Formats: sequence, C-alpha cells, structure tokens
Amino acid sequence: MALDSIRARWADFDAMLEAGVATIPQALLYQAERRGCEVFHRRKDYGIWQCFTWDDVVSRVSNIAMGLVELGVTRGQTVAIVGENEPELFWTQYAANAIGAKVVCLYPDLTAAQMEYVLDHSEATVVVCEDQEQVDKALELEPKLPRIQTIVYWDRRGMWSYAHSKLRTLDDVQNLGRARLASDPDAFERSVREGRGDEIAVLSYTSGTTGVPKAVILTNAYLLEAPSRVIGALDFKPGTQYLSYISPAWATEQFFGVALAVVVPFVVNFPEEPETVQDNIREIGAEALMLSPRQWESLSALVAAKMMDAGPIRRFVYRSGIAVGKRAYLSRLQGERPSLFWRAAGWCADLIVLRHLRENLGLQSVRVAVSGGSGMAPDVFRFFHAMGVPLRNIYGSTEVGLLTAHQGTAYDLETVGSWLPVHPKLGTPLQHKLSEDGELLVRGGIGFSGYYKNPEATAKKLVDGWYRLEDAVHLTAQGELVYLDRVDDMRRLSTGHRYPPSFIENRLRFSPFIKDAMTIGDETKPFVAALVNIDASTLGRWAEQRGVAFTTFADLSQNERVRDLIGKELRGVNELLPQGSQIARFVNFPKELDPDEDELTRTRKLRRKHLEQKYADFIAAIYDGRTTVEADIPVKYQDGRVGRLVALVCVNDAAATPALPATSQLRPLSAADV
Repeated sequence: MALDSIRARWADFDAMLEAGVATIPQALLYQAERRGCEVFHRRKDYGIWQCFTWDDVVSRVSNIAMGLVELGVTRGQTVAIVGENEPELFWTQYAANAIGAKVVCLYPDLTAAQMEYVLDHSEATVVVCEDQEQVDKALELEPKLPRIQTIVYWDRRGMWSYAHSKLRTLDDVQNLGRARLASDPDAFERSVREGRGDEIAVLSYTSGTTGVPKAVILTNAYLLEAPSRVIGALDFKPGTQYLSYISPAWATEQFFGVALAVVVPFVVNFPEEPETVQDNIREIGAEALMLSPRQWESLSALVAAKMMDAGPIRRFVYRSGIAVGKRAYLSRLQGERPSLFWRAAGWCADLIVLRHLRENLGLQSVRVAVSGGSGMAPDVFRFFHAMGVPLRNIYGSTEVGLLTAHQGTAYDLETVGSWLPVHPKLGTPLQHKLSEDGELLVRGGIGFSGYYKNPEATAKKLVDGWYRLEDAVHLTAQGELVYLDRVDDMRRLSTGHRYPPSFIENRLRFSPFIKDAMTIGDETKPFVAALVNIDASTLGRWAEQRGVAFTTFADLSQNERVRDLIGKELRGVNELLPQGSQIARFVNFPKELDPDEDELTRTRKLRRKHLEQKYADFIAAIYDGRTTVEADIPVKYQDGRVGRLVALVCVNDAAATPALPATSQLRPLSAADV
C-alpha cells in the first residue's frame, strides 16, 4: 500500500499522539473533549435502542473508576469482568484501566471450575459480573479465593434475595465514585493522566489448546499500537457503525471493540441478547463487522440451510445470482475490471437476489468485513464476495498483535494478506523470517511483553529477539502470507507423506453439513482419517425433507443416508488434495462437541490432544479396519450432572480404496456388534 495513503489514514491518530495520549483512557478523554454530544455506545433494551454519548460514557467511567478506588482497588491490582458484550463491561474496563488496574475478561460460558484458575492466577481482587448466573459462579469460588474482596453485578434480575456481605451493585459502586468526586473533582482526570504506556492494561488468556491457558500481558502502549496497524491498512471512517459481538476475553475484541472503537472512533452497538444478534445487525446497518471464522461459516451454512427449504424456482434464482456475482465481483480481486456485460449482469443479480441476501443477513451496509482468529476456507470468502460483501482475512496473535491483512481492492483469498504497517512513533516495522521447519518468526512493533508470572513460557517463545508464532507458513511471489497449520500440528504419515490438518479441516467446514472436523494420522498411521461433528440443524432439515427418520443427535449422525452424504462431502474435498493427503475413512461423532467438556476452546478451536484421548476407541477402530465401534462416552450436562452416552458408531470409507493395514480386514456388521 502506498506510503502517502497510510500517512493520510494516520493523520487523526498522529494528532492524538502529539496531544500526549499514551493509554486508552487518555484516548477516551481526548475524544470526549471533541465529540462530547455524539453517540459512542448504543444498546437495545426491551426493543428500544438506548444511546450513550461520549460525555455519558466518560461520566459513568469516572464514577465506576472512583468507586473502585473506594472499594480499595489500587494501581497494579486486577479487576475481573465476566458477562456478555454490554456497555457496563466496557465501561468497567475503561474505569479499571483509568486508575491503573489491569483487567481480565472471562468468557461468560465458562464453568466455575474454569473461572477458578483464571481468577486465582490473575490475582483478581474484584469480580464484576453481569447477572445472577455469573454471580452464582463467583460466590461458589469466593471461599476458595480469599483474595477476592468484592463481587459487583449490574443486572439486578433475580438478585433481590441475595445478601452476601461481599456483594455490591454497579450502581452502588457509581454512587461511591460520585461521592468521592464531589469532594475531589479532579481525582479521575488526575488518575488518567498518571497512566503510562508500559503499565499492564489487560491480561488476555490464551485458549489453552495445548495445556493450561497462559496470560498474555497487553500493555497500554500495545492497545494503542495494535489498532494503529489496522487504521493504516483498512478504510475506517469516524462514526463507523460497529457491532460488538465477540467477547473481550478474546484479544481480537480488545483490538477492535475496546481500543479501535476509541481511536477511530466507532459507534459501538451492543446486541440485546446473543440470540438476537442477526436481527440487531440488520437493524443497525453495521458498517464494520469483525467475526471469527466459525461465525462467518455459520452465516454461510445458514444461507445453505434456508435455500434447502426454498422451492425449485427460488433455488434456481439464488444459484444463478451467486454464479453471476462470482463473475462480476471476484474478478476485481485479481485487479481486473469486469466487462460491460458482466457489470450489467452483476447489477441485475444484485437487484434481484444479492441485495436481498445481504439484507437478510444484516450485511447490507458493511464496508469493512473481517475474519480473524484461525484459518477459513477460501470458498467461504468467495461466497461472501459473490454476494457483494468484501470479506477480508486478518492474521496475528495475542502476543504480538495483528500482523497481516487483505489490503486494498485486489488480494489473494488463498492467503491471510500482506504485512501491516507499524506507526513509526510506536515501534519498528514488522520483520519476518522462516525457520528451517517453515515456522514463522516475527519482530517489530511494541513486541512481546511476556506471559504473566510465567518466565519459562516467555523464554520459549523468544529466539534472539524474534517471536516464535509456531505457525507453518509460506510466502507467495507477491509477498502475501499463506497459513498452513500449527507447526506442532503438521503431520507425517508412516509412509513419509506430510500433510496440513487445518488446511483440510477448513475446507471440510465449508460444507453446510459439517460443523467441525478433525483429521487423524501420524507417523504410526498409514493414511489420513477424520472425526466429523455434523451440523445437526442443517442436516435435520435435510433429513426431514427426505423422510429420513431420527430421534437424537446420535441417531441422526449414524444414519446410513447421512453417513453417505458426509462421505460425499469428504470425497469432494479429497479431489482438491494430493493422493497421500486424502481422507480414507471417517467417523461421525455421536454427540456434538462442547466447550464445557473441554472438547473445544471458547473460540471453538479443537482441543486435539483431549479429543484424541477421549475418542481413542474411534481412532483405533478406523485403523483396525472395523466397521463399527461401541461408544461409551461421559457427557456433562449444563446443570453440572454427568451421564454417559452409549451408542453404536459406524466407521465409514471416504476414499474408494482405504489404505488399511495388510493385517486388517473389513468385516460385516454382526450380532455381536449390536
């Protein structure tokens, strides 16, 4: 991207830095002075959008901040926040950072046991909860964590009978803050001015795919520098309508909803409930949308599922519109201008089909659509581009920030983009190199500040000043980065063939019938296999339309026609792969994968080692050549009860001739199996 274009986008940010802004709370006050009466946060309550101006937000943040001081929170201590994306969560983070406290946000669907580790390790002294559900977890843990002095909540519903001595409402905290400010009006601004760029602002816990989660230190300077990279690469306008949907427990929302929203700034919209997000997106006309690959894939699957219910004429019109959209829009990604015919055809397709698709998904106003967090199949990107949604990939890590993104109007969907610029006042330009194993190493920007209370893990990540991402990548001739897989997850078969599991899994998830998939195969195995988590919603519709009877998830997943359908989907992906990487056999999980059972992280990444151990019998059956295996799986229910799922699970062939061991023979289903 041209340097002049980058500098132009940094103009407002430069002015902020020249004014002495070094922390997000300082940026909040800077923007409030200039935009006091403009809307900053919007929330839908009881069907009505409630607006909060910059002055409103600063007033609430200052009251909460001084209230926390009255509760005994001091600079350097930790405030934990757990809840759905609501204004109170963001106000509390700004308030805690304003008094020099560090913040740890927790996913609202964590169990009490999972919360315990984070609260203990982060040394939290105050826990701020959304509602009764989160308060119950905090109260359960309070006897085990004597460091916790106060539990605060902002949603009073169901809380009238609670009388614990450590409980306070967020309104109570604000009242304490108002009283302090009445006697010392400059206390809040004085505290904000004392903030330094090198102070810890956030502890962001990793997903823990390889073990116990680690707490990444995010400093104030880091939270300013990270959004500056995005501003230099993507075209954000002040006042952009942004939907905050991703939990701030994930560092990506710290970059976008917390930091970038103040720096650009955005109008941040909060959904009424997680279940109403689709409707809320449509209502606000979101102009900037940051979703995880799983969420973009869910939107794609939603369209596929809806079209399964449509009549033949509507399906024909839809398919024709998407086909025309691909010809009209995708050529622009290669820097080509479509012919007059295809521009006219694209206009007609947009008028008849594509515009309505975007409106139904709430994407009618999106100018910057971003996917980040893990890899996603290029077919998903092509689908949204054909619809007229300019979806881009962004790549980075919690430890060193955002690194690459699709920039400009022409980019390669097979890549995760080109390198982002670093503001010269905040760090050195990003540099990269590949190790002998193809692992990506980077340095530049603010850099890696380390893992909280874990110097050993920090040291393992650094090699002569270079940060190890542990990702296997390669660069295209144009310098764009192609993500292959985690280095530890790159697999080699007993035949010597090497294959990238994530590359295959991303393409499998593009199927509307497959929610998750995990490839199997290492140095002890002769071929690639897969464990598949079907999409019960889409497949349920498919089965009903074809008169396929089923009762439970296990029943649906093991139905012969469903297994044939999944096999067909796998064979379609096999056609894109070299012969040694093709999936030979597969098993459909008899239950849906669940983060509460540690099968997935909270961002829906697979916990591979845990899955391999838990479903070892399935894997053994695949390579033994069996056609069935009896499953006896522990299941954890939402109320904490533990049960067992017993089911007969089928092992299926995906390749025409599975490369089974010579000693193994397929045998027919017998009475003993049943």
